[in-house]
Amino acid sequence: MKSKRGIRIVSILVGILAVALIVLLATRGTSKPIASQIVGQAAPNFAGVTLTGNTYELSRHRGEWVVVNFFATWCTECRLEDPQIQQFVTSHAGDPVSVVSLAYSDDPESIRAYFAKSGDTWPVISNDTGRVALDYGVTRVPESYIVAPSGLVVQGFFGGVTATELDAVIAANGAMSVTDAGMSR
Repeated sequence: MKSKRGIRIVSILVGILAVALIVLLATRGTSKPIASQIVGQAAPNFAGVTLTGNTYELSRHRGEWVVVNFFATWCTECRLEDPQIQQFVTSHAGDPVSVVSLAYSDDPESIRAYFAKSGDTWPVISNDTGRVALDYGVTRVPESYIVAPSGLVVQGFFGGVTATELDAVIAANGAMSVTDAGMSR
């Protein structure tokens, strides 16, 4: 009897520790602003086929805020930031704001399976993204860049980004105003 009880207690403790670790990783705020040469420059244009078979071209989104997110399904921080990006997308439904994710060193089938399971609702480009990553100076994932309606990159982040951080960048750079976009206040 005592050994079954001991095993049960140890199992409960291991479960509690696992949950605590997941909560810690999900809330640790690992994003760091990037001191990238691309910030303050025109966003490199790119085009690609999304998981849904549509063509996405960044230049067609001039006049709106765009979060360009580089990720991989094998990246733990990318998986942790995923709900934050969905929260951002959901909270800006109807606003001139969008997100596009580009796979980084990942295979299209893993990406397709991941996004089918997650139910995320923004465009994802799964192949031929190497040149785009070079144009943006991506060194690791996740990395995200915020492109103002004017077409300028106003901020970038290393590590998982939160919906609050994305909103703060937009607010600091002219909010939803297209005329002030890209201009720091």
